[in-house]
Amino acid sequence: MKENMENMESNGLPRLGQIYFYLTEGCNLACRHCWIAPKFDAQAKLPALPVDLFEKAIMEAKSIGLEGVKLTGGEPLMHPHFVELLEIVNRDGLSLGIETNGVLCTPDFATEIAKNPKRHISVSIDGADAATHEWIRGVVGSFEKAKKGVKNLVASGTHPQIIFTVMRKNVGQVEKVVEMAKEMKANSVKFNIIQPTARGENMSKAGETLGVEELLRLGRWIEMELAPKAGIPLIFDYPYCFKPLSRISRGEGCGRCSIMNIMGVIASGHYALCGIGYHLPELVFGEVGKDRLEDIWRDNKILNALRDGLPQKLEGICRKCLMKHYCLGSCIAQNYYSTGSLWAPYWFCDKAHKAGIFPLSRINDSVEA
Repeated sequence: MKENMENMESNGLPRLGQIYFYLTEGCNLACRHCWIAPKFDAQAKLPALPVDLFEKAIMEAKSIGLEGVKLTGGEPLMHPHFVELLEIVNRDGLSLGIETNGVLCTPDFATEIAKNPKRHISVSIDGADAATHEWIRGVVGSFEKAKKGVKNLVASGTHPQIIFTVMRKNVGQVEKVVEMAKEMKANSVKFNIIQPTARGENMSKAGETLGVEELLRLGRWIEMELAPKAGIPLIFDYPYCFKPLSRISRGEGCGRCSIMNIMGVIASGHYALCGIGYHLPELVFGEVGKDRLEDIWRDNKILNALRDGLPQKLEGICRKCLMKHYCLGSCIAQNYYSTGSLWAPYWFCDKAHKAGIFPLSRINDSVEA
């Protein structure tokens, strides 16, 4: 209850705590699993979010509680005015999150990033060797460049998180990647699951992703066996209901869904639920500079439906789950992409339930699905 109160404004609306900026329509890599699926853009020729719209969105969001931004893509470091964007964030005293493939992270960029005292940077590395990483990322030479980007960040005083997306091609390299991350002085490793959206959906259909049972075994092994001896924090990004109680009680790798307190801005300059706005026009809410953010935040029908309906309107196993007040359906954007319903159960939990491997201790049998 205290956390809920802290995330509310005095007018009863949730506080808009963070904007996710999807800065570029293109990307300098061609990752097989990307859920946004930007066009390959080696020369940064595709459109990027104009600086004035970036600044306008931040200015309007500050009046309704903005505390931080996340810069992602495409590839955020491809933005032609990336340093200017950092200066705006720092000027306004906002926290800074960056999700990058690391390829373009030069010493100069790393130095500029380090100027923000409230920063969290993640670099995606999907293999312990060049052959694996580059099969996944689609560009020769990207492995060493990503590692160099991490080294540049560390040299500037930023110890990034390594993000490793698990799939059949690389699942045998989990321990090697943890060791590599430690050698590079990363601060943690986060293991992501491929979402069945865009390219990830294609990988799933091709049998290149791990099944739910395999992912559960892997996640439990990482959290219960590998993590205690790893020397750095390890986070496996499966739904909250599958996490061991010991990890939940210590707050290790567990976080409450922030869907009530975020807004996305895509590279075209439109507000959206998140990057899913690239795929689903109905989850685009307005245009920066033309529509007042405060009006969107207060009046948008989908945002208000989520506020009124989560978690009680969730369907299927998510409706019966004892953890639904924490995960809030895990990923509403993914659920809607797959089913056309805001209230559909999360695909991972739904498959686990149908396979008979959803934890019985997390089910409230008194609630009808």
